[in-house]
Amino acid sequence: MQILNRLEETRSLDPVVEKLQAAVSAAVKPQRLRDLLHGTWLGHALHPVLVQVPVGAFISSGILDLLPGTRRAANTLVFVGVAGAAPAIAAGWVDWSQMTKDRQRLGLVHASANAIAVSLYAASLVARLRGRSGRALSFAGLSVAGLGAYLGGHLSYARGAGVNQAAPALARIPTEPTVVGSLASMPEGKPFVRNVEDVPVLFYRLGDRVTAMIEACGHETGPLGEGDVVGSGTDACVVCPWHGSVFRLTDGGVVHGPAASDQPLLRVQVADGVVSVSV
Repeated sequence: MQILNRLEETRSLDPVVEKLQAAVSAAVKPQRLRDLLHGTWLGHALHPVLVQVPVGAFISSGILDLLPGTRRAANTLVFVGVAGAAPAIAAGWVDWSQMTKDRQRLGLVHASANAIAVSLYAASLVARLRGRSGRALSFAGLSVAGLGAYLGGHLSYARGAGVNQAAPALARIPTEPTVVGSLASMPEGKPFVRNVEDVPVLFYRLGDRVTAMIEACGHETGPLGEGDVVGSGTDACVVCPWHGSVFRLTDGGVVHGPAASDQPLLRVQVADGVVSVSV
């Protein structure tokens, strides 16, 4: 863990990080392509889903390499793993380009380990096609891929990369209705922020209907209350000022990434002109 902490604080990696970030941004410009690779259409990050193909193929090929009479099947799985790595790598780089600097430093090492692993498997595939065993290269690739997987797990579970970082705030919202003010005091068609307990909440009113969502962006906790509003009425959206994620104000739905999931909503009740919220 101390090694990982040091990697996250290694500023000497920043020049490489910045050049790669610029290269990824230049290579993947169309918003639709970025949304596709972020997994915005899926409701959560796409990269972990795509990773299952090469990981499953590589592990399965390793098992078959230890069994007699399975050479052809093992070779096929190595090919599937190498081919399946390409879309997973693309989605991973696009996600990485929108992370915080500390995560990018560790993510760079994660990506490097995976690149070495895929290269070893590619070399193994070439050796297999030429009639040689290629097993040693495959097992070396599997070992390095294990390191890459560990770093990826650390990024996700210990550092919160790729998860909806707004969701934990719901646990701090009361389960019983909490009054936030009168309906008349809320501006029409213009988002505003009020605290519920100690949690900033973004409100949006259209007539008698009020929507309330966690104000911290689920991607990297950017302050949505400071973001620009595009569109109007039921089509109005707020743009995160940090990384440009776009959410509909009427239902918290994610329209454009890098966020891959909707913004968490609160239950809103309007009774006798008084607005209350709860989980």
